Amino acid sequence: MELTKIEQLLEKYFEATTTVTEEKALKTYFSKNDVPPHLKVYEPIFAQLIKAKNETFTRRVPLKSKNNLFKWMSVAAAIALLFGIYFLQTKNETLETEYTQEEIASAQEALKLLAFNFEKGSQQISHLQEFEKNTNKFLK
Repeated sequence: MELTKIEQLLEKYFEATTTVTEEKALKTYFSKNDVPPHLKVYEPIFAQLIKAKNETFTRRVPLKSKNNLFKWMSVAAAIALLFGIYFLQTKNETLETEYTQEEIASAQEALKLLAFNFEKGSQQISHLQEFEKNTNKFLK
């Protein structure tokens, strides 16, 4: 094969635009001993491709899972989820029919108090993080 044609095929190969027949031509060209010195660099690549084609996997592949527990747990979780969705959709009661206005108001007040205390705790954590950062500066 011409040297210019091989160089063009190499360029196409590294751009991933070659066909299968062009790749076969490159493999046969580089498997010969009369490769020019400036193309010797590519010889190990195509030698490895030829070697990899002849390799076979000899280990035994297990077709059955040894641990079926995970599979059965996922099936059980899916069934539980479907039952939960079914029973939630059949229940048409709203909060107003189930609870009185006073109970709803007291629950809202308790949630506001919880949110306020949570915000205070978050602020304290940010102070602790700043303290730790400054302490680490002095320790280093």
